[in-house]
Amino acid sequence: MRLLVTGGAGFIGSNFIHYWLNNHPDDEIINLDILTYAGNLENLRDVESSPHYKFVKGDIGDATLVNDLTRGLDLIVHFAAESHVDRSIKDSADFIRTNVEGTRVLLEAAKNNGGIRFHHISTDEVFGALDFNAPKFSEATPYDPRSPYSASKAASDHLVRAYYHTYKLPITISNCSNNYGPYQYPEKLIPLFITNLLEGNKVPVYGAGKNIRDWIHVDDHNRGVELVIQKGRIGGTYCLGGGNEMTNLEITKLILGLMGQSEDQVEYVADRLGHDLRYAIDYAKAKTELGWEPQIDFTLGLGQVVAWYKNNEAWWKRLKKNNGSNN
Repeated sequence: MRLLVTGGAGFIGSNFIHYWLNNHPDDEIINLDILTYAGNLENLRDVESSPHYKFVKGDIGDATLVNDLTRGLDLIVHFAAESHVDRSIKDSADFIRTNVEGTRVLLEAAKNNGGIRFHHISTDEVFGALDFNAPKFSEATPYDPRSPYSASKAASDHLVRAYYHTYKLPITISNCSNNYGPYQYPEKLIPLFITNLLEGNKVPVYGAGKNIRDWIHVDDHNRGVELVIQKGRIGGTYCLGGGNEMTNLEITKLILGLMGQSEDQVEYVADRLGHDLRYAIDYAKAKTELGWEPQIDFTLGLGQVVAWYKNNEAWWKRLKKNNGSNN
C-alpha cells in the first residue's frame, strides 16, 4: 500500500510513521510536511534512508503539489495542523489557512484522483468543555468549539464529512484526547514541565490547576488510528481516549515525584483565556466495533517519557527557544 502522511515530521505524525513502518514494512510512506516550528526531521532520522519512506517539504495548501503527490495513492492520513491553543488565541490566521483550507485542498485531491481513502485526525476540543460530573465526550456529542484552534478543527471535520456525503469520498475521522510521548514539542504541558525541571526552572500551572484532561499515549493513539483505517465504518467517527482523567495539578505533582522534585517548583500563573474546564472521552464505540482500548499504563508511560527527555537533551534544547506555554 502507498500512503501519504501529512504533518509527518510533527509529534504524533512522526510517531505514526515509526509505528506504521514497524507494523507494515512493505508499505510505502510519503511524508508531506512544511516544517513549521513544530516539525522536526530529527524525529525521523532513523527511517530517512529506508526505501519505503520519502520526505517532501511542502504546504498542504499547495494544490498543485498535493495533486501530484496524491496520484496513485491508496490512503491519506491527515495529521498536519496548527495545534497550539495559546498561539491560536494570539493569531488565528494560520489556523484557518492550514486546518481549514489545507484540509479542503487534500480532500479535493483525494476526490479528483479516484476517491482515495482518507483518514482525518481530529481532537476532543471540537466538543467544547465538560463540567466535572458531565458525561464524557462521545461520537454523539454536539460540536461546541471554544477557541480559534478548536473552531478550525471543527470546520475541517465538517468538511471531511461533507466530502463523504456529497462526493462519496471514503473517509473516517478520529477524535483523540491529549497525547503524550516521545518527540513532543516542548511547549505542551508534559514536555514543558519535564524540560523546565531538567533545566532547574519552575513549572507554570494555569490558575489553580483544576482543569482536567484525559491523557493517551501516542502509541495507543496510533494503534487506534490503524484499526480505524483497517476496520472502521466508512463515513464514521471514532473517539480515542486514554481513560486517564487528571487535573493539571495532579499531573504536575506526578511529574515532580517522578523527577524527585518538590512542590516548591510550581509557579501558578494567570489562567488561559477561555480555558476549558474538562475533557474526557468515552471510547466505547472503538472498543465495541474495533476491539481497541488503551493498553499503556499512564504512570508507567509517563515515567518512560521522563526518561526519554533525560536521554535526549540535545533534541529538546534546540527547540526550547521557540517554546510557547503549557496546555
